[in-house]
Parts: sequence; structure tokens; C-alpha cells
Amino acid sequence: MEWEMAGSREARLAALRGRIAAMEAGTRTPTPVLPFGEPAIDGCFPGGGLPLGGWHEVTGAGLEDETGAAPAAFVAQLIRRLTDRKSGVVVWVARRADLFAPGLLGLGFPAARLIQVRARDEAETLSLLEDALSTQGVAAAVAEAEAPDLTAGRRLQLACEKRGGFGVVLHRRPYGGRAGGRPRLVSGSASFSRWRIAPAPSGPPPDDIGLGPPRWRVELERCRGGRPGGWILQAQEAGHGPHPFRLVSQLADHDVAPAESVRRVG
Repeated sequence: MEWEMAGSREARLAALRGRIAAMEAGTRTPTPVLPFGEPAIDGCFPGGGLPLGGWHEVTGAGLEDETGAAPAAFVAQLIRRLTDRKSGVVVWVARRADLFAPGLLGLGFPAARLIQVRARDEAETLSLLEDALSTQGVAAAVAEAEAPDLTAGRRLQLACEKRGGFGVVLHRRPYGGRAGGRPRLVSGSASFSRWRIAPAPSGPPPDDIGLGPPRWRVELERCRGGRPGGWILQAQEAGHGPHPFRLVSQLADHDVAPAESVRRVG
């Protein structure tokens, strides 16, 4: 059963095609999904949207690998959409104390439902995420971690399946990076999807000067049973539609396609 069918006719058709593909692939009962409302994106997932009842990996590109600002904003947008329809708190586990709540508010994130948890190390971070995903009343849980191994990833997946939880591992290097300079490789073998996020230049607001809403260069690097893709997405203000992103442009061979008009997602 699809969790959300709101959106354009094209989005509903993409979701339906995804459900048919999942049935043809012999998968289990379709799980609820969180659609983007854009066929070019939803068509990459076997269920027509980002599935609940699973966890996802989000990592940055370049300096974002350590600062985590653009990936965190992207995750906040995803969760904003989820919490529009699902009650409960959002648990955010991190080893640092730099989560900027006013910035989340500016993106429409329900900061009043946010519970921040400070962890001492990588193992405790992942353990707290697992506990949060298993707890009733938690709408979503995020953990800033370096890279869970396969065993930890499987434990997270079991926790998600227990209550249909939605989990995100936001990859960040520890303070000052790792000794030796090379970050640990992302495992990703147990997550449903893996994303790479980088900031993208914002355009001017309509009929005004200055900077417009934030934009992200979004690459879906891996998706279980689906296919990868890349896009430039722009934040959608709350109240301007059911979905938190506008599709600005698709990426072709990891390069931005020629300029096209901004299309509204959803």
C-alpha cells in the first residue's frame, strides 16, 4: 500500500508503475513510500517513492563530507514532508553540538518535535539510532555517523521493520577528519538507498533581487531494486505545495543539463 498518493497525475502514474514493478519482481507486500511527487525521481524507486520501514544513507561531497550542512538540510526537507502526515518526534543523534535549529526552522522543519541526543562515539551513535527506530512515537530518526558496518546496518534495518520506522545515517567525518587523511569508505550494503548531496548556486527569487531558496545537487547513487539518478533540487516553501522540493534540472552524466525552466514538484 502506498502511504501517500497526493500529487500530480504523472506522480501517481509513476507510483503505480513502481508498485507493478515491485509485484513483477516478486517482492513482498509493497511498503508505504514517501514520494517526491516528481516522476523523474519517483520512477527510480521500485515502489514509486522513498520507502518507509527502512534506512537510508546520505553523504556529502567535498567539504560537505565534514561540515554536513547541505546533506543535513536535505534530510531536514525529507523529514519535514514525512512529519506533515505522521505524528511523533524526530530523534537526531550526533557527536557534535552544531545542529542549527533556526536553520531547520527556516526550512519548515518541525523543530518543536525535535529531540537532539549527544553521543560519545560511533558505536553509541548507531546504538542510539537503533533504539530510536524501535521506539513507539518516533516518526523518524537521524544519526550522524562515519560509516556503519554490515552488522550494524542489518540491525538498523531490523529496527526499522519492527515499527515501520524511517531512518537516516548522515555520514560525517569525526572532528578534524581521520588520521591519515582518508575517510572511511561508505559501506551502504544494508541501506535501501545512498545519496550524495552538495550545495548548488541559488537563483534569484521571482520578481525580486537577492538569493532565492537553497538548492542542492542531489545524486541517488544506489537504490535497492531501482536505478540511480541526479538532479538539481530547490527548497519549496511550506504552504506552496505538498512536496518540499522543486525540480530545477536533471543531471546527465553528472553534469548539469542546459538551463531549463523551474518546474514545480508535486
